Amino acid sequence: MGAISPYGEGAALLWSGLRAGLSAIRPLRHARAEEVRVKVAAQVPDSFDPAARFDERILPQLDRTSQFALLAAREAVAQSGLDFASAGLGRRTAVVIGTGVGGENTQSEQARRLYGENATRLHPLTIVRVMPNAPASQISIALGAHGPTFGIVSACASSNHAIAQAAMLIRAGMADVAIAGGTEACITYGALRAWEAMRVLADDTCRPFSVNRRGLVLGEGAGVFVLEAMDHAYARGATPLAELAGLGMTADAGDIVAPDPAGGAAAMAQALADAGLVPEEIDYINAHGTGTPANDPTETMAIHRVFGPHARRLAVSSTKSMHGHALGASGALELVAVLGALAEGVVPPTANLDQPDPACDLDYVPNTARDMPVRAALSNSFAFGGLNAVLALKRA
Repeated sequence: MGAISPYGEGAALLWSGLRAGLSAIRPLRHARAEEVRVKVAAQVPDSFDPAARFDERILPQLDRTSQFALLAAREAVAQSGLDFASAGLGRRTAVVIGTGVGGENTQSEQARRLYGENATRLHPLTIVRVMPNAPASQISIALGAHGPTFGIVSACASSNHAIAQAAMLIRAGMADVAIAGGTEACITYGALRAWEAMRVLADDTCRPFSVNRRGLVLGEGAGVFVLEAMDHAYARGATPLAELAGLGMTADAGDIVAPDPAGGAAAMAQALADAGLVPEEIDYINAHGTGTPANDPTETMAIHRVFGPHARRLAVSSTKSMHGHALGASGALELVAVLGALAEGVVPPTANLDQPDPACDLDYVPNTARDMPVRAALSNSFAFGGLNAVLALKRA
């Protein structure tokens, strides 16, 4: 696994921050911050310097969202120990990367030049920066991965959809290895204004499942993972971080923004069935948990429907309370938390949960991480558009 997040560069920094219950939500850093009502975000630290991370010949091609994806992919591949040039492995390697909005920083800047400055020419690489498949394509080029390569765009479910699609490519025999995850860099003036207009942004911090929650907090970053067929991994002596055991994907086919507990419940049930797990074998759920009035009780209802009496024994937490809502990258950042919980037997907390909502009546691991064995876990992503993607993982 590899990541860049509001905690900095590296999956280890992300996991250590979440395990410690440390919030990375800070005052908004933006040139036009005084013009917007929202005052907080979870942003990658200013210490991130693209010029120090990318060759000057490649950097002009890269929107911030592709920069994040490439950095996370480099870390994941280095950890995996795979060499894509050896034995033709690159021909059997897929790349699937999710993003909610694509090259938003480039889009915003070039629109400003076009409409604000009346520019008659835009940057010649605008299209290759903006296109939502750019992160996947750039990773493919950097690694020499010649297998199926494409982007996934399904709002806040993009990462989990990408990982599920990558797993299915391996199951189908179209690849032995897949590089999969999600990336997002969405904190622009236009995006902030658009999210403000929906009236779902918190003005102070993110409080999932708390009665005084005020909405979501935007975040950014990327998480990328190396998926590998089990026999392929063991044949080369690799030690897996976990087993991606089950996948569940559904659509509410209802409202474009209002969640339906039936859709989320169906996706969780599918993931359990695909993994060959019964509800009682799940110890932890990393919840979608956005901190909005509608999402949190709806997800709680969905968990009750699937798990019945066992729902009361589950540890459920929303790490968005700490790393923010990175839209298409959220599921990937949250998968780092799930892998940490499985490996170390530590469930990260739901931060800022100071006043429990009676409509949210599960064990949300409030404010402090919990030491407990985690045999198997679910990671939930429920998106605008009524799109649900759930991953089931087991300890390796």
